[in-house]
Amino acid sequence: MKKAQLLLLVVLCTAITASAQVRRSISILGDSYSTFAHHVTPDTNYVWYPQERVESNNVVSVRQTWWHQLILNNGFRLCVNNSFSGATICNTGYQGADYSDRSYCTRLNRLGSPDIIIVFGGTNDTWAHSPIGDYKYDGWSAADLYQFRPAMSFLLSGLLDRYPGTAVYVVINDILSDDVTHSMQTICDYYAVPYIQLHDIDKQSGHPSILGMQQIAEQVAAAIK
Repeated sequence: MKKAQLLLLVVLCTAITASAQVRRSISILGDSYSTFAHHVTPDTNYVWYPQERVESNNVVSVRQTWWHQLILNNGFRLCVNNSFSGATICNTGYQGADYSDRSYCTRLNRLGSPDIIIVFGGTNDTWAHSPIGDYKYDGWSAADLYQFRPAMSFLLSGLLDRYPGTAVYVVINDILSDDVTHSMQTICDYYAVPYIQLHDIDKQSGHPSILGMQQIAEQVAAAIK
């Protein structure tokens, strides 16, 4: 009897260990949509959530964010959330300012060692009217990274080189300009990186509400599963 109980205990411990080992880790490279105070790395990144005035946006808990719901509801674990409010994919920000200190191209090497990388950006490139540029898939100059198309290519190429064997997904917001949307789709197709085109996301002050966060989590989960 004792041997049988011991065998059962060993089997259960092995099953629990195996279950823990199969939990895939996710890193996020994002902008304000993916921020929450004290829940981004590094903590010096600018954040948008939570807003002091609930009237501006009703997301007040980190558990309401799309990425927290995605991870908690689908058996993932968080590796790194490197999101920076207001960040553009390219190095050109609002009023033509140099955003090379926060752009996606600059932050792509700071995502830890995840199983999955989710890139969620392009919104600020649209809002800041960053230069669109031409498609360019290699030989980027420093000047190229101040334009959206070559910067997006540099970003995906860099992620695929830096994180071999890691699944990369690009989330495309539903309020981007036609140029940015089509460019992201075209560049993702070139690199065979799957993209997730969001649709009908509820927003307050241009940012996902509680409902919008849930919608994003569900649409992303359906794609990466």
